[in-house]
Amino acid sequence: MVVNGAKLDDAARAAWLYYVAGNTQDQIAAKLGVSRQSAQRLVSLAVSEGLVKVHIDYPIARCLDLSKALRETYGLSFCEVVPTDPDSTSATLGVAQATALEIERWLRRSDPLVIAIGTGRTLRAAVEQLSTIECPQHRVVSLTGNIAPDGSAAYYNVVFTMADKVKARFFPMPLPVIASSREERATLHSQPMIRTTLDLAARADVTFVGIGELDDEAPLYLDGFITREELGALQAAGGLTEIVGWAFDGEGRLIEGITNERVASAPIPSRETSMVIASAMGPRKLPGIRIALKGGLIGGLITNETTAEALLG
Repeated sequence: MVVNGAKLDDAARAAWLYYVAGNTQDQIAAKLGVSRQSAQRLVSLAVSEGLVKVHIDYPIARCLDLSKALRETYGLSFCEVVPTDPDSTSATLGVAQATALEIERWLRRSDPLVIAIGTGRTLRAAVEQLSTIECPQHRVVSLTGNIAPDGSAAYYNVVFTMADKVKARFFPMPLPVIASSREERATLHSQPMIRTTLDLAARADVTFVGIGELDDEAPLYLDGFITREELGALQAAGGLTEIVGWAFDGEGRLIEGITNERVASAPIPSRETSMVIASAMGPRKLPGIRIALKGGLIGGLITNETTAEALLG
């Protein structure tokens, strides 16, 4: 449902009266000249449309302890652990919001930066939480192809969503996520425009990625980028996780051949030159996070308490 501007204006005003000015719903109703039920609906609309962003400005001791332990155990340069809601079934709750704040911290830096962005559900949820930011000094580059198998824009590619909110120079990757052959990938990567984007990705100052599974419900398979046979071949070769389309085994090593010889994504930037931050949480992501840590693929992690405890257990 598309909400018109006037309705959103009323919702924003109601939310401001409630969250900032501390009014009750009865007081909001009186000030806006609506019923109490309408005032309640306006506040709810503001929340559902993402007009309200909550930031708890207090370091929770348990989360700080877990963050420190993860940094020391895995040699991370950055780690943030958010609280866990035991009753939530969300795969992004808390982590998406924390990732959005971290992306914003980098975007608000005054010195020009190259920011590389991966793909996936968690990053998509994070980018939807971003505030509107003017930062023309930065360049934002996509690590992965933006084209789905049917030729449409890949739904979980986040660069186009991010471009709606952030005023910076954007460099999408106008390629399929996985090419049809090694020869096609080589031809595509040889194009001057694509070469420029790949070179820019390799020079990223900070990189944000998600962690994908290679189980029977792997996102690469469910989203139509690889076939069931290709997924089975990756699993048989020891593939357990994927990051921006690249499949890795249990030691964090690239799987040889199969779909990896056709992945059109840029390589994950080196930890030596880029702060590579992964955002992931939950039991299904746990093996992939362990692999990314063990293989030295990432230097930063945003996760939740339960996942952090499992990583340290």
